[in-house]
Amino acid sequence: MKALVTRLDSFGDVLLAGPAIRAVAARADTVTLLCGPRGAPAARLLPGVDDVLVWDAPWVGFTPPPVGRGEVELLLDTIDADTALILTSFHQSPLPTALLLRLAGVDFIAADSEDYPGSLLDVRHHRAPHAHEVQAALDLAEAAGFPTPDDGRPRVLPPPATAGLTGPEPYVVLHPGASVPARAWSPGRCAEAVRELAAAGHRVVVTGGAGEKDLTAYVAGSHALDLGGRTGAAELAGVLAGATVVVTGNTGPAHLAAAVGTPVVSLFSPVVPAERWRPYGVPYVLLGDQDAPCADSRARECPVPGHPCLDTVTAHDVVTAVEKLMGEAA
Repeated sequence: MKALVTRLDSFGDVLLAGPAIRAVAARADTVTLLCGPRGAPAARLLPGVDDVLVWDAPWVGFTPPPVGRGEVELLLDTIDADTALILTSFHQSPLPTALLLRLAGVDFIAADSEDYPGSLLDVRHHRAPHAHEVQAALDLAEAAGFPTPDDGRPRVLPPPATAGLTGPEPYVVLHPGASVPARAWSPGRCAEAVRELAAAGHRVVVTGGAGEKDLTAYVAGSHALDLGGRTGAAELAGVLAGATVVVTGNTGPAHLAAAVGTPVVSLFSPVVPAERWRPYGVPYVLLGDQDAPCADSRARECPVPGHPCLDTVTAHDVVTAVEKLMGEAA
């Protein structure tokens, strides 16, 4: 059986698809993961993936490309599978992807869909209300004939050693960036947390992408090690794996920390529901006002002056949460 799994959106979304992909891999001869460019670095970290096919779908992402007939025809010519699992979030439709997979000759297609799929789906599954994204994907996989072969927790391939970057353990990671501004704790609050963590005796490592060097330099100041722009996806996995606790917003590195088994202090903006997107499979502390006016809005920019859902969280709250998780792990 040649299986194709699709998850077309972001880095964290692809990581959360990992357990379902392993379920497919346990019964398929080969597994190709079709993902978008933002998810590709995560796709290459996942066990069970034999090949990664990257395509920027025009119905996904913050800046989707225009529809191009040539790009679609190239994708159809590239897909080589007889079975497909389409993984989407609760608010996304799988049907555009299903149409393309049918045109590519895929015989068996399964997806969660509230919309009538006509002949596009062989298994039209309805996800359980309030299910976490990991569990929802596993439920769909089982409905399609791929039962969970293991504990169903997110995981990645063994990351490289990163002690040369971080220095000796123990340390706490603070990752101040987020995929959209509405999910980010303010830089000032992050810098305060670094200072208070350092004052409490914790060595702090600040991480961030290549475009976040100014942010990480400000947050780290003279109190933390600044690794902004110095880690790719695999190296970041190694840094997070070596941490005692990771402090970050509801963004990809929170899910990467969970995938390497590290507890998470989650600064969770309720623009998406925590029940579906919280760190999965590891101890965590959720901070942030989950009943704030922005709840479930899926806003990218905070719609409430002062960003109260997160900026009411103090540096002291973060230190307390970090030490709580450390105590539980001792």
